[in-house]
Amino acid sequence: MTEPLLALDRVTKLYGDQIAVHPLDLQIEAGEFIAIMGPSGCGKTTTLRMIAGLEKPSGGEIRLRGARINDKAPWDRDTPLVWQSLALFPFLSVVKNVEFGLKARGVEAKERHKRSMKWLERMGIAQYHSRPVDALSGGERQRVALARALVTEPEILLLDEPLSALDAYLVVRMQAELKELQRQLGITFCYVTHSQSEAFAMADRVVIMSQGRIQQVGRPREIYRAPANRFVASFIGANNMITGCVRDVGDNKAAIETPFGVFQVNRSPGQTVRAGDAVTLVISADRLSIGQDDVSGPNCLRGTVIGEEFVGAVMTLHIDLGADTVFRLQLQQHALEQLDIAQGQQVVIGWKPEHAVLLPES
Repeated sequence: MTEPLLALDRVTKLYGDQIAVHPLDLQIEAGEFIAIMGPSGCGKTTTLRMIAGLEKPSGGEIRLRGARINDKAPWDRDTPLVWQSLALFPFLSVVKNVEFGLKARGVEAKERHKRSMKWLERMGIAQYHSRPVDALSGGERQRVALARALVTEPEILLLDEPLSALDAYLVVRMQAELKELQRQLGITFCYVTHSQSEAFAMADRVVIMSQGRIQQVGRPREIYRAPANRFVASFIGANNMITGCVRDVGDNKAAIETPFGVFQVNRSPGQTVRAGDAVTLVISADRLSIGQDDVSGPNCLRGTVIGEEFVGAVMTLHIDLGADTVFRLQLQQHALEQLDIAQGQQVVIGWKPEHAVLLPES
C-alpha cells in the first residue's frame, strides 16, 4: 500500500487538562485539495498548526512521505502556512516579502529576486513589486501571501481561513483562482475554514470536525447528500430533521413513526435498523416539493409559510409545521412565482422516500 503524502496517526493535543484534539486519524494524498471545516473551537486550526510545526502533538505521529516530523521545526518541514491575517511584513516591499523564505534558506540575492518576480507575475501583481504591502488591496495582499508561500515550491501548502477578511465578491473570485492554481501546480492544499461554500467549492475531500473529533470525511457531494450523523446534518446545508422510531422494516425501506405521522424512507446499503429503534429523518431543503393541495406520495406534511429569504436566484421558505417545528424549503425564484405562494398561506410539502436520509440515534 502506497504511503500518503501526509498521515496523522492517532494525533492528539492537550492544553493542561483540556483536550483540544482527540485521537485523530487522517491521510492526505499528493495533489489533493482537502478542506477541514467545523465551528469555532472544533480543533481544525489546532490540527493545522500541528501539521505546520507550530504546536507539538501531545500524542500520536505526523508523517510526511513516511518520515516522522513531530519534532521538526516549522522551517524544516516544507509545509508553509498562509495565515488568516496573511502575516505580511509592512516594512518590506512586495517582492521583499516574497523573497523572505528564500533568504532564510540561504538562496543568493539575484536568484531569489528572479524566482520571486516569477511568482508575482504568475499571481498577476508583478507591476506592484516595489510597493509597500500596505498600499495594496485585500485581494492583492492575498496574492502576495500566496506567492511568498509558493516561491519555495513546497509539496504541501497549509491555509488557515485565508479568505475570511476579504469582501464577499473577492471571496468568490479567489475561490476560483485558488482551485485553478492548485490544479495547475499539482501541490497538495490543506485548507481550514468555517465556510461551507468555500470548502465545497474548492475541495476534493472535506473533513468535518466537532469538539476535537472528526465527524465525517468525504467528497462534498457525499457529505451534502449523506451526512454521517446528526451533527453533520445540522452543520451542513439546509437540512430538516424529524425524530421518531422505526415502526417496521422492509427489504430496502423502513416506516418511521413521528409526531407528524408515519413516513417512508429508503435504507442505505448495509444499513441495519430494527423496529423500535430511535432514528432521525434528514431531508434537505432542496429535496422538498410544495403545493397548495396537489403534493402526492407517502411523505406529506401540512404547514404555514411564515417567512422567506432571497439569496440570488434561490428562495428559502420557512414553513411552520406546529409543535415548535419549522422546515426550510429551497426553490428557484421563478418556480415560486409560478406557484403563487405567499406568506401566511397554508401549503402541503412532500418528499420521496429516496430523498431522505435515515440516521440511527447514537
